[in-house]
Amino acid sequence: MDKQRPWVAQYSAGHPATITVEQPDALSLFRAAVAKAADKPALHYFDATLSYTEVDAQSDALACALLARGVQRGDRIALVLQNVPQFVIALVAIWKAGAIAVSINPMNRERELALLFADCEPAALIAHETAYREVIAKVLAERPIGIVITTSELEYQRRNDPRLFGSIGRIACEGTLAFAELIATHRGETPPLIHYEPSDTAMLVYTSGTTGLPKGAMNSHGNVAFTAQVYRDWIELREGDGILGIAPLFHITGLIGHIATSFSIAGALTLAYRFEAGVMLDAFRERQPAFTIGAITALMALMNHPDAKADSLASLRSIYSGGAPIAPALVAQFEAKFGLYIRNAYGMTESTSPATVSPLDKLAPVDPLFGALSVGVPTFNTDIRIVDAETAQPLPHGEAGEIIIKGPQVVSGYWRKPEATLDAIRDGWLHTGDIGVIDKDGWLFLVDRKKDMINAAGYKVWPREVEDVLYTHPAVREAAVVGVPDAYRGETVKAVLSLKAGTTVTLEEIIAHCRERMAAYKVPRVVAFLPELPKTVTGKILRRELRD
Repeated sequence: MDKQRPWVAQYSAGHPATITVEQPDALSLFRAAVAKAADKPALHYFDATLSYTEVDAQSDALACALLARGVQRGDRIALVLQNVPQFVIALVAIWKAGAIAVSINPMNRERELALLFADCEPAALIAHETAYREVIAKVLAERPIGIVITTSELEYQRRNDPRLFGSIGRIACEGTLAFAELIATHRGETPPLIHYEPSDTAMLVYTSGTTGLPKGAMNSHGNVAFTAQVYRDWIELREGDGILGIAPLFHITGLIGHIATSFSIAGALTLAYRFEAGVMLDAFRERQPAFTIGAITALMALMNHPDAKADSLASLRSIYSGGAPIAPALVAQFEAKFGLYIRNAYGMTESTSPATVSPLDKLAPVDPLFGALSVGVPTFNTDIRIVDAETAQPLPHGEAGEIIIKGPQVVSGYWRKPEATLDAIRDGWLHTGDIGVIDKDGWLFLVDRKKDMINAAGYKVWPREVEDVLYTHPAVREAAVVGVPDAYRGETVKAVLSLKAGTTVTLEEIIAHCRERMAAYKVPRVVAFLPELPKTVTGKILRRELRD
């Protein structure tokens, strides 16, 4: 066992190699928190606090509203929301109604939303008024959804911080149901008790995975319950600890590392609509959280904010980053500023967040070849192998190959995509497409991202999707998109174009064209023009040459 799992020796004192999961499903996780902490805070949102009893009552009411309008077990309910209390209330309500939550990035544009709605076929949609008016209504004109519920980021708080809400007002959305009114109408009602098996799907979380088209990872109730307990036990969180929601809730890190983990400790989750460094620093001081996890770019923004003081994050006992390797210099700068050492974690949507986590009582070693810190060691109940990317044969410690993962956090597959599922998950092993190395002591180092995937500030961008949008511009003849190093975002998106004869176009026009058709983080920040793009003898564009 020691030879197969050398990483167990790195575990913090008292941590076992395997844990027994205490709750069978995500809804039981929430119900257990209500039983432990009924009148204690569940959510903070600026100047507002909701107790676990209140979240329970409001989610009961919303579940009854959904059931009264025909939602049935297994229906998909789409959430297009930022970090607001409505997201958490709706998530619990969806589970109480027997449905499956579909978390969707609220930055998505019409084309992206149309693809997701066509795939998951939601019976209902819950969204911000602003998103509905500006984007969603146009999609629903072509593909209607039976139940549309709108709400505002201004609800549940009265502070109206101008850094976030300066230009935002209430918007009338004709033909939709108001979130607050539904809860008021059904308040006091209780939905029928529902039972879940650990294998039942709790959420669809969309990822580009290893192909360019979006795929819904079927994160099960068992996946959610396990990974929430991993965070709790590995990071040694205590009952009632506070968590600050830096990561977006629609992302697997926010769903597990914020929401599910706060349920697992019956703690208070602080939300602040979306990330703004000054607002987050205020939230640290006001709510005194014990833990957070976020993209390294967000943590650097906190460090570099003019209001940041040495004691700004003094309440934290631990802070983690996920999504990309971290340069040791950044960790050193952060520690010098705040006295806190950033630990790393690695996982995917398909592994329901963490697969490897840095132990609490150790400093991560540095990869001698690439200079980045290790992303940790495999966590409880988890096996990781490095295999030859072509043959899938195991490779020895210290040799680079594809990272594959096996454990209770790995999803059963992709929604309605059996071929993609068979390609990614074989004999229970998730083939990540990421290249890594495990050293003799069990530490994992990321060598490279998936073959062409761009990781921009923690967001995954698939070049093919951006290229497809670029090709819709009338002047573009050839397009290739690659990731290039960026001091702040880790990687940024670069487009290399050749134009049709007799046409001209500016960098600003290309960026504007893309911004209208996709989320901001996918839009190229750098655009270059070449007479001809490099290609193989068969005519395939060589992204590798452009990247080099």
